[in-house]
Amino acid sequence: MTYGITDLATFILGTIFIVLLPGPNSMYVTLVASRWGIAAGYRGACGIFLGDLILMILAASGVASLLVAVPALFMVLKYAGGAYLVWLGIGLLRAAVQRWRGIEAPASRLSEGDARQPFRTALVISLMNPKAILFFVSFFIQFVSPDYPHPALSFLILGAIVQFCSALYLSALIFGGSYLADAFRRRRRLSAGATGAVGGLFIGFGVKLAGASLR
Repeated sequence: MTYGITDLATFILGTIFIVLLPGPNSMYVTLVASRWGIAAGYRGACGIFLGDLILMILAASGVASLLVAVPALFMVLKYAGGAYLVWLGIGLLRAAVQRWRGIEAPASRLSEGDARQPFRTALVISLMNPKAILFFVSFFIQFVSPDYPHPALSFLILGAIVQFCSALYLSALIFGGSYLADAFRRRRRLSAGATGAVGGLFIGFGVKLAGASLR
């Protein structure tokens, strides 16, 4: 046991696996980078980092355990999060239809104005993502020994590992999305198809997350 962490190797492997699973956070950052560039992509990534940090603090302080003690609270949160993702997905589908038709007017929250506010949107997506909440409630806190006298240090180390893995993965997605941006600009219907596909995935994520369970 190192610094109160019961199994560091297992935690790192589990974190890498969970980070690599497709989800609304990574999908949103990729979309932002592909439409508005690397800087906007990193602003969205920073929103995700902050959202994850808040969830880590809540999990470490025991506040997140309220979701287990009060199932109705988790139910409200998961339905609100699912509805938000579906709403974003529908907006993306509308934007894809307009782009396919050659109409450049924005059709959703993910409009040209959103290029200046990806941080806020990504933060909301992160905080209302039951997948992330489940990770920090059921996985993150399990690797800290209850007998260690400085649990804050343990959580700090685990949190740094999560953020590092997330930063590497999101950076790869941001630069990959930026690389695709040129192709999307040259091919309007390709861009419309990609936007519509992401919109469909957001709707799917919303429906799936609305059915998530803490058990």
